[in-house]
Amino acid sequence: MQAAASGGAGTSIDQIDHLDHIEGARAGDPEALASLYRAHGAALYRLAYRLTGTPQDAEDVVHDVFVGLPEALGRYEERGSFAGWLKRVTARVALMRLRTRTRRREVTLDATLPTVDRPADVESEALRSAIDALPDQLRSVLVLKEVEGYSHAEVGELLGISEGASRVRLNRAMKRLRKMLEDGR
Repeated sequence: MQAAASGGAGTSIDQIDHLDHIEGARAGDPEALASLYRAHGAALYRLAYRLTGTPQDAEDVVHDVFVGLPEALGRYEERGSFAGWLKRVTARVALMRLRTRTRRREVTLDATLPTVDRPADVESEALRSAIDALPDQLRSVLVLKEVEGYSHAEVGELLGISEGASRVRLNRAMKRLRKMLEDGR
């Protein structure tokens, strides 16, 4: 039976299952949503963490994405990869959270407590700290362009800025990163 199902026009059983999960999630099926979460949750969390800079905000972003997923899937046109579309949705939710946090001037509890992290190499930790120290506007462009691989046009669209503004912000972010790392911050 599996051989017959996978013998179609280049469509694997995994792809069919994934499409079934998308349709199920569109209809609000909790099992389908759970399956999509298992498949994409970790990657979306990493993106949200890179954009927001805190584990709590990243968790909230991923939660908000999956709570709103059945409604958002109504607008999903199935062009391009589903994972790419889901990352764009996550980036938008994370950026909205940053705007809200900035307006409220929120300070996380982690920012006030000493942390005990697993040992990391010094350069990676310095780079992560420097990226986290960037202003939200610069960090967002840097993460979307250099870490996630979006084009300047896509970054501009996600952030509601021009392609040129994306380029300028990336340049400023890189200059600040270099300075922070050279100063041994």
